[in-house]
Amino acid sequence: MRLDKFLSAIGVLSRRESSGAIRHKKVTVNGLPVRSGAVQIDPERDVIAYKGETLRWKAKFYVMLNKPEGTISSTEDSERTVMKLLPPEYERAGCFPCGRLDVDTVGLLLITNDGDTAHALLSPKRHVAKSYRFRCSEPLTEEMIARLENGVDLGDFKTAPAKLEMDTPTEGVISISEGKFHQIKRMLASVGSGIEFLERIKFGPLELDGSLERGAFRELTEEEIDSLLEAANNSPQGAI
Repeated sequence: MRLDKFLSAIGVLSRRESSGAIRHKKVTVNGLPVRSGAVQIDPERDVIAYKGETLRWKAKFYVMLNKPEGTISSTEDSERTVMKLLPPEYERAGCFPCGRLDVDTVGLLLITNDGDTAHALLSPKRHVAKSYRFRCSEPLTEEMIARLENGVDLGDFKTAPAKLEMDTPTEGVISISEGKFHQIKRMLASVGSGIEFLERIKFGPLELDGSLERGAFRELTEEEIDSLLEAANNSPQGAI
């Protein structure tokens, strides 16, 4: 692998920035400064350092973000994108939000550059469950809950069965295996209520880290990554 490609892939420097860093002898390979980004290196064996700090090879990134209200889980809106909440090296490494949360929805959002896994987790065929803590405007009766759990007709499609666990008549957790645009808001509206607060707390096997404040993030642990990959590779998973 070319040295400049390695530096770009792990998100440390862009290829253009790599040229300047190498020219000023800020990058070393096995303790020696190099003269060109075209130098071939073995990311598994060679010791690469930038400004004296050893860099670890990591082709794929998996990040948990506690999305705050007012941010867009897309890379299209450059001003409000959730990617602004992460250091630029993640975007340089090709990371993007896995799925979308509405601008006023908060909570668990996976950021990754693993396109295959992201696609599998979002595929309707996988039935990967997503759970949301919610507060609604009108109390949900047993009849309304039963309708939601059996699937409701939204006009353009009928939702798959959902699962509700109510704490009060207006607060609880709803779990679905789909992710249509404004789906939960539309589901609640179809039974005569409305969403006042919505927070995703679980995505497949991944649970929102309670220690993360809004807007904070961390990389997933090895155990979390393994469980996520298992959910992506096994079908169906996390069915309601």
